[in-house]
Formats: sequence, structure tokens, C-alpha cells
Amino acid sequence: MSTITLAATATHELVVKHSRFLASAAPVSDPDAAAAFIASVSVPDATHNCWAWRLGDGYRSSDDGEPAGTAGRPILAAIDGQGLDGVAVVVTRWYGGIKLGAGGLVRAYGGAAAECLRTAERREVVEMTEVDVECPFADLAAVHAALPAFDAEKLSEDFAADGVRFRLRLPAAQLHALATRLRDATRDRARMGDNG
Repeated sequence: MSTITLAATATHELVVKHSRFLASAAPVSDPDAAAAFIASVSVPDATHNCWAWRLGDGYRSSDDGEPAGTAGRPILAAIDGQGLDGVAVVVTRWYGGIKLGAGGLVRAYGGAAAECLRTAERREVVEMTEVDVECPFADLAAVHAALPAFDAEKLSEDFAADGVRFRLRLPAAQLHALATRLRDATRDRARMGDNG
């Protein structure tokens, strides 16, 4: 199964009743990367730096001093509404002197985040796996020939007295098809070991 994330960082600015909202979004791989991105784009002299991130089943959000539920949760809802994963969003607000009320804050924070994500370039994240393959020397060419068709990257190739052992990295969805191709191309002499 693959997921969709951002291809690069993105920004979007929104002005609501003289308050300026700047949404910044980026792809992130883990909570530490999310925290680093949040810290890097937060503006110390802004009124608020509200944020949210989603990583698989994990998520966090912060209202950064805004009324509870008016900023972080709408930002997270924007991420989820776009069907994205591995994404962090910070919406920085500079107060413009006119109170927006809870509904106005939800619309402004959520809207800035949603528009930033809607216009951002996306990319598919493909789940990868690693596997060991062993084969006799006579089947070395057949194994090498099969790899490109399955987007398999050779991580290592170790020679022993009785043959060759490869460590491969490939899209998890291609694993079964590669096993079938190697079985057929080598008359079942190439063996796939544990992946992990």
C-alpha cells in the first residue's frame, strides 16, 4: 500500500480582518523531523505558531495559545481532509487587531492549511522492503537481468564457494512477482530468504 505526501515544502498566505496567516507545510518522516520543521518555520515575534502533523496513525497538534480546538485541530483536519500522510503544517498568525471569534479562527487556520496543502506538489510514498536472494553462479546473469523490471536495487552482492548472495531493496508490492520471475528464470535454483 502506498500513501501520498508532499514532494517539497509549500506555503500559502491568507489575510482575515487584518490578521495575517502564513501556512507552511513539509513532508516529514518521523516525529523528530516534524518537530525540527515546526521549530525552523515558527516565527518568534508572531502572535501564534499553531501546528499539526500526521504520520500514519500518529498525530499531534498545538493551538499555541489560541482558544482550545480553534487552530491545531483544524490544521490536522486539513491534512486528513487532503488524504496526506507524513506531513507537518505550521500556521503562523500575526494579530491584526480584530477578534475573529472561535468560528473565525477555525476557518482561518483550517482554511490557510487546506489551501496550502491543496496547491502543494505531491508524491507517492512507496512501501519498500529488503530481501536476500541466493543463487548458483550459473544463474547470476538471469538474476541480474530480472532486477530492473521490479525496481529492485542491489544493496550488496557476496560471493561464496557455492554461489552468490544478494541483498535487494524493492517496492513491497513487487516482491511476489520478483520471486515468481526468479523461480521461473532459474528453474527454482534462486532462493529468496527472509525479508526484513
